[in-house]
Amino acid sequence: MAESTLSARALDNLLGDWRSGAGSAYHALAERIRLLVLDGRIPVDTRLPAERDLAERLGLSRTTVTAAYRHLREQGLVLSVRGSGSVARLPGAPTVLPPAPAADYIDFSKAAPTALPWLPDLARQAVEDLPEHLGDAGFDPIGTPALRAAIADRYTARGLPTTPEQIMVTIGAQHAIALLSRALIGRGDRAIIEAPTYPHAYEALRAAGARLVPVGVAPRDGADQHGRAESEALVRAIGHSNPVAAYLMPDFQNPTGRSMSAETRARVLDAAARQGTVIVADETTGELDIDRPESLLPMAAYGPAIMVGSVGKTVWGGVRVGWIRADRPLIRRLLAVRSPGDLGTPIIEQLLVTRALPHMDDILDLRREQLRAGRDRLEGLLAQAFPEWQVPHVDGGIVTWVGLGAAVSSQLALAARSQGLIIAAGPRFGIDGAFERFLRLPICYPAETTDAAVQALARAWHSLSGAAPVPDQSLLASVI
Repeated sequence: MAESTLSARALDNLLGDWRSGAGSAYHALAERIRLLVLDGRIPVDTRLPAERDLAERLGLSRTTVTAAYRHLREQGLVLSVRGSGSVARLPGAPTVLPPAPAADYIDFSKAAPTALPWLPDLARQAVEDLPEHLGDAGFDPIGTPALRAAIADRYTARGLPTTPEQIMVTIGAQHAIALLSRALIGRGDRAIIEAPTYPHAYEALRAAGARLVPVGVAPRDGADQHGRAESEALVRAIGHSNPVAAYLMPDFQNPTGRSMSAETRARVLDAAARQGTVIVADETTGELDIDRPESLLPMAAYGPAIMVGSVGKTVWGGVRVGWIRADRPLIRRLLAVRSPGDLGTPIIEQLLVTRALPHMDDILDLRREQLRAGRDRLEGLLAQAFPEWQVPHVDGGIVTWVGLGAAVSSQLALAARSQGLIIAAGPRFGIDGAFERFLRLPICYPAETTDAAVQALARAWHSLSGAAPVPDQSLLASVI
């Protein structure tokens, strides 16, 4: 049974400029729907529009839409049942998760560094600490006292006084965002998001019933170094839409890489406090500074805000530990929201993070060195291979938001797959099919992976436009 239904109008918005390029209309339509399913913009088990409705919306013959759906069925991406319509599927995978990429694919769609080189040592130390925790059932919905204290101490050292009672440990930052969405949002409530933004965050808000109010975000440029335009837009949105909550990434935003100035943080928090809007500040990438010119405090140091953090971008994404910093009444409320869904964060992973946090300065020094090398290499390669692209110089974080100069991001993502490269198309980070002119690329991969990814990307770009040169090894060697 389909979990949701996609209207013809909604699918039209997601499709964007799908007609561009050579080839038959049915094939172009099928390929764009295929990408929307593969990158999650059309979730598995979603019922697609009826062929007649979609044909009328797109100005096509029904025969063309029928042929497109047939092509998708042949690829295993659509299941059609008489009387029930056509439902999105993934080949050989009954769940909503995409199949793991084949070994010969480069997965450049994930923005996360590899594990710390000394992670095995931390894991062994955590196992040594385990026996003292084996005397009870092991279900921990709020976090071990030692880990909560270590997280609180980290905030305090960064200029935000915090007590352990203000901390809840979660199963990663995404789990924290989902818990907060359920605790703060009622069906039909408005919630502000940045546009573009982290897609799983707005999915969590939508799942809680929120009506999303997007506010534009852009990388800093010479005309607006302090983000005054964004600040004014956020303040207006808070005042005009009366949102219950706003989800923001103040530091090294995913995907644009921008950071809010201290002035913007204070102004937005003041407007939110006057309106009664709860600010949720996602600090997952907050300490991944490479060479940012100003030192900034955590957002809650400038005014009332809930903080979300994790070790997914510093220690390793495979260590599923995150946290929420909030006032004690909200922590108690979150405990009530959490209990129907899970019984707590695994103890062994909490022990590992407790061991890691005292070494966070050393961890960050390593990550900054890796990110600086990754950023400089990627920027150099892109400048030589794609001189027409706009590549912002990010000063921290894990990604860069590249301007392609044309609305071809989804087409490029499809072409890249044929070259053995998986990339995240720009519209994955917006709602209703926006950001076709952009592409998110990670700066956190090892040099050999980045080199191979840019080579594959250049081949894909060349297959679309016939204009981009394909870099060879001599070009790659000349960049660094």
